Amino acid sequence: MSQQPSPALRGAVDLTGLGQQPQPGSAPSAGGGQPGASVLVEATDATFEQIVARSTTVPAVGVVWSSQHPESKQLLDETVAVAQGLEGRLQVVGMDVATNPGLMQALQPQQVPMAIGLLGGQAVHLLTGMPERQQLTEVLDQLLAAAVQNGITGRVQVSAEDASEATDGGADELPPLHQEAFDAIERDDLDAAASAYERALAENPKDAEASAGLAQVGLMRRTQGVDLDAARRAAADDPTDIDAALVVADLDVLGGHVEDGFTRLIDLVRTTAGDDRERVRTHLVGLFDVVGNHDERVRKGRTALMSALF
Repeated sequence: MSQQPSPALRGAVDLTGLGQQPQPGSAPSAGGGQPGASVLVEATDATFEQIVARSTTVPAVGVVWSSQHPESKQLLDETVAVAQGLEGRLQVVGMDVATNPGLMQALQPQQVPMAIGLLGGQAVHLLTGMPERQQLTEVLDQLLAAAVQNGITGRVQVSAEDASEATDGGADELPPLHQEAFDAIERDDLDAAASAYERALAENPKDAEASAGLAQVGLMRRTQGVDLDAARRAAADDPTDIDAALVVADLDVLGGHVEDGFTRLIDLVRTTAGDDRERVRTHLVGLFDVVGNHDERVRKGRTALMSALF
């Protein structure tokens, strides 16, 4: 099973229209969760709507597996192990598509196991296959950062069993400066988060996680308070407006339309020169860092950029 992580966390398939919506008040409020509840819940065709609704207050990761392929359950077990060390910040949702044809139809997984993020009633692909523990932890950290940015900060109340298992060998702790950055993101202090990542890079310039974190925080800072409709109108009215194009590319990546954002800037590289071209190129390379070099869309984007430059 190949491992194909994808950290672009806002793509998304809107799941709120599947079946009947839950009745008002059925989704637990932020910080909810039943006493003694586990971080793991099992989704069925009957309960999936309620679980999706809950993602408006509590971030979740859904692990799609199949009991017809028992080895695919390993990703679910690993995800639960990581989540047990996150103090209830992340709900894990097991989805056995072999016994739930509705989930199979809605999710249409091309391969199992697969992990999807559930935020605000939307699903976004996270990874396919079985990653290393560190890679899985990085992807879940990015999901939590996206949740915080969108105000989705509820928690499940961790059971005593989960707390015990986390203590006995759950997810590894983040390095101090990485934890400082994550805590700053949680309280919406992006300047402090950037400072923490910058200090981490000063200590270790090869810290890929800090570099990616700094790029993602930069994207968050640039898009805070931006009027999406106004930005898109400005870019449509004047395709040569570099400022507008950069803003819309940021919003595309933030919204999960990664290839659209890349293509917009690659096309602009082709039609600009000098300082303008360098400005666009630099911004695009920064977006590559946000998405991550392991992503196939970044590899294709870099190839297209080289073609546009030469």
